[in-house]
Amino acid sequence: MIATLAARVSLVAGGSPLTPSPDDARSQLRRELVDPDYHRSDPVQAVLDGVQRLIDGVSRAGGTQRPVVLVASLLLFALLVLGLGWLLSRARRTARRPGSDTPVLHDVSLTAAQLRARADAALAEGRFDDAVVDGFRALAVREAEAGRLVDARSATTREVATRLRERHLRLDAQVTAAATTFDLVLYGHHAASARQARDVLALDDTLVGAR
Repeated sequence: MIATLAARVSLVAGGSPLTPSPDDARSQLRRELVDPDYHRSDPVQAVLDGVQRLIDGVSRAGGTQRPVVLVASLLLFALLVLGLGWLLSRARRTARRPGSDTPVLHDVSLTAAQLRARADAALAEGRFDDAVVDGFRALAVREAEAGRLVDARSATTREVATRLRERHLRLDAQVTAAATTFDLVLYGHHAASARQARDVLALDDTLVGAR
């Protein structure tokens, strides 16, 4: 469908100079976008149909109106291609994500001290993603070792954060930020910064001092 539309736009473009004023082009585009067809249940098909109508209009238009409709068609087509590319990119990333409901410690058998040592080494070596993951897991294991995190092996990031906030109300913002960073790094393929890694380890230090 997209290839067909592109071919038709190309054919029409060959017959007219692109000389509409910006105001005319915006006006034509606005009229097309407020068409009720854009609010149907299938938004992609609605956009395709709208572009199709605009291209058909170019073929029938004459005089100064034809280049206006052509420019609007080209704008919509470009937006459609960009939008579909963005949606496909998000779909591929989502398909790779296991989801943040995965237990924080589902594949961890190390002690809190061992995890913290790994996190410190990762930070020193500039491996900030590893520092965030091991640092957050270290504080979760510490809670489990102290008997304050029941069913630690099945606890999700949200559950760990909730229990930490309940026990340390003044650290609400820091706990939330650390949990969010952990999820983004481990499940969202987000690259952690040095500051984010240091913040997670600083939270672990604070929690150790508060116990």
